Amino acid sequence: MLVQQILKSKGDGPVITIKASESIADAASILAERRIGGLIVSEDGKKVKGILSERDIVRSLALRGAVCLSETVSDLMTPNPVSCATSETADSALQKMTNGRFRHMPVIDEGVLVGIITIGDAVKARLEELAMEKDALQGMIMGH
Repeated sequence: MLVQQILKSKGDGPVITIKASESIADAASILAERRIGGLIVSEDGKKVKGILSERDIVRSLALRGAVCLSETVSDLMTPNPVSCATSETADSALQKMTNGRFRHMPVIDEGVLVGIITIGDAVKARLEELAMEKDALQGMIMGH
């Protein structure tokens, strides 16, 4: 399955982004309100500057306390995050996330942000592929 198919199955909603100058408190509010685990950092919604995850915020809270909530997204974000293209396979995206130990990845085509996938999206796609393969093999064995 391709990343493009994963994005289609998620729907056509816009990618939730945040500006680097926004506060960590604002980012945490968006994450909680939208029930998501990561935000793409972008000034225009097209060019990816970084990514900020709930893990980044929790780690900073544990190390430095609530003072980090008044800092800016640029202080905690991961700049220039690993990304994938719509033409890549779910396996490729899953491998990148597993190797990098992160759960959210921007999808970029021709330098423009077109979506975000999570490790859960990639695992779900892979499980669907395995189920289809199993059904096809059972059909072949049963003579269907």
